[in-house]
Amino acid sequence: MVDNLDDTGEIDDDTGEIDDDTGEIDEAWDMLASARGVLFDFDGPICRLFPDGSSRGVADGLRELVAEHDLSDVLTEQARTDKDPHVVLRTVHGAREGRDLKELVERLETQTTVGELAAAEKASYTRKSHTPDADRLIRLLAGMGARLAVVTNNAESAADCYLRARGLREHFAYIHGRTTNPDLMKPHPDVVLRALRSLTLPAREAVMIGDTPTDVEAAAMAGVRFIGYGRNAEKRTRLRRAGAKVVLGSYAPLLGRAREGGADESRACFVGEGASRGAVG
Repeated sequence: MVDNLDDTGEIDDDTGEIDDDTGEIDEAWDMLASARGVLFDFDGPICRLFPDGSSRGVADGLRELVAEHDLSDVLTEQARTDKDPHVVLRTVHGAREGRDLKELVERLETQTTVGELAAAEKASYTRKSHTPDADRLIRLLAGMGARLAVVTNNAESAADCYLRARGLREHFAYIHGRTTNPDLMKPHPDVVLRALRSLTLPAREAVMIGDTPTDVEAAAMAGVRFIGYGRNAEKRTRLRRAGAKVVLGSYAPLLGRAREGGADESRACFVGEGASRGAVG
C-alpha cells in the first residue's frame, strides 16, 4: 500500500521536530536487541515511496481505468478524490458483489504495481526519499544476528527494487507484500503472519517497525511487539492514538544506543535469498 498515506491523510512535509522520549528509546532498543526477527514496513520506515503527494498520479490513473469500464459509480466519495491508489483498489474490490469485476481488479492491481515500481526506482536515488538512518539501522540489526523481513501493502517487487538499488536486499531474508486479494492488506495481519511463518519464528520473538495505525493493528492481531516510526508530529500522534506504546521520530537514538553497547553495523552479513541462516527462502 502507500503506507505513509493509508488511514492518515496527514501532511507530507517533515516538521523537523523530533520529540523522542528517552524511556521509549531505551524500550525500543531493548526490544530490538532481544528480537530474533525484525519486520519492517516498507513505505515510511525504510523509504518515502511517494513524497509530496506524488501517489496522486497513480491514483488518477486507476480512476481513469475505472471510468473506461463505465464503472465510476462504484467509487465512493473518498475513492474519487484520494491520493492513495490503494483506496481506489480496495473500493473497487469491495464493490464486486453482484458484479463481474475480477478482470478490472486485476488490471488495477497490475497498474498499481507498475506505479510503485517506478516510484521505488526513483526513490532509490532521490535523497529526500531515503528514510534517515534506515540503511544504517538495517545493517546494524543484520550485524547483530536479527533476521529481517519486509511486511508491506506495496508490491513485493517495489520493495525488492529499492533494497537492491540501495545495497540492502542481502540483509533481508524475505519480502512479503500485497497479494491479489486486497482484503488481506493491512490492517489484516496476513502479511505479518506470512513473515513469521517464513522466518519460522513465534510472534513473541519478533518486533515490527511501522508508521501507520494499520501497522499498529496488524501487529497487534498477529501478537507481534511494535515500534512506531513517525517522521513528523502528526504521524506520531496518530500512532499513539492507535495504541502504539513506543513511538520514535528518528532512528538516530537507536544507533547511539548501539554504539554505547559496542554493536557494529559493519558486521552485517548476507542473510537473504537462500543463505544458510535458518529457514531462509
